[in-house]
Amino acid sequence: MPFLAILRYDLRTLTSSWLVRLWLAGSILLTLLLVALWWHQLKTAELITTLLIPYLVGPWFLIVVVLGADPVSAARTETLADGILSRPVTRYEYLLASWAARLAVVLGCYLVVIVPASVWVTLAERKVAADTVTLYGTIASLAVVGLVLTFLVSLAYLLGTLFRRPLLAVVVVLFIWFPSNLILSTFSLEAFSTLSLSQALPTLFRTPWRIDTNKEAARDLGFGELAQSTSQFLSIFGGGVQQPEKPKGFFEQGHHESFSLQRVILGYGLSTLACLVVTLLCFCTRDL
Repeated sequence: MPFLAILRYDLRTLTSSWLVRLWLAGSILLTLLLVALWWHQLKTAELITTLLIPYLVGPWFLIVVVLGADPVSAARTETLADGILSRPVTRYEYLLASWAARLAVVLGCYLVVIVPASVWVTLAERKVAADTVTLYGTIASLAVVGLVLTFLVSLAYLLGTLFRRPLLAVVVVLFIWFPSNLILSTFSLEAFSTLSLSQALPTLFRTPWRIDTNKEAARDLGFGELAQSTSQFLSIFGGGVQQPEKPKGFFEQGHHESFSLQRVILGYGLSTLACLVVTLLCFCTRDL
């Protein structure tokens, strides 16, 4: 089948490129460095999230965009036109096979590094506070990051198809992605901002498969917050000196108690589908 032939050819080309090899080696080295740096400081959920941040924010974000932004560059246009016009391969087959190859390489490099690191951090005995990381939360978190990478590949693939110049597509993605992430992160929209998603991932890591609502615990928590507020109020009129607030860490800046996995999947999943559909419509309705 032409689809499988193109898929195998692109996979061989991508896996043999120095960009992918250096990215894989750099991912392993950076993961080991982050684990060694935060081994005795961060809890399990926060440490694994720290390992995922390079894929969501940077620097591996740029590598993913570069890999996805070269579907129909000028160097491949002539050969591609001969193959399509002589009808051994359709436009749909070429685009879907090329997209699938890039996605397989990106997700493969990501999972090869992150899955062993997550298992290592979760099962190791460390001198930090106990953390309730669940199997469901770990699988869901890794799948969500994989979905974000799928969207990034699809977005870069779309712009590469539109402009036919990989460098221009990469620049446009950078100018669109980073400002929009900074703006959306102010509203803690983890379904559209990878920065807010990075802050919300520890919550997802600790989420069980089934959440049992314990009214007693919620009531006790409410009384605890009320007692703390009352003591602060009385300390003002009693002449007590208020302790300065401790600066919040990166994972404590947002309020992610209302984190919705379904909303995140719909946000990035529908965006990925839209990019792929627009790419197919654009490429199949214009001349080669």
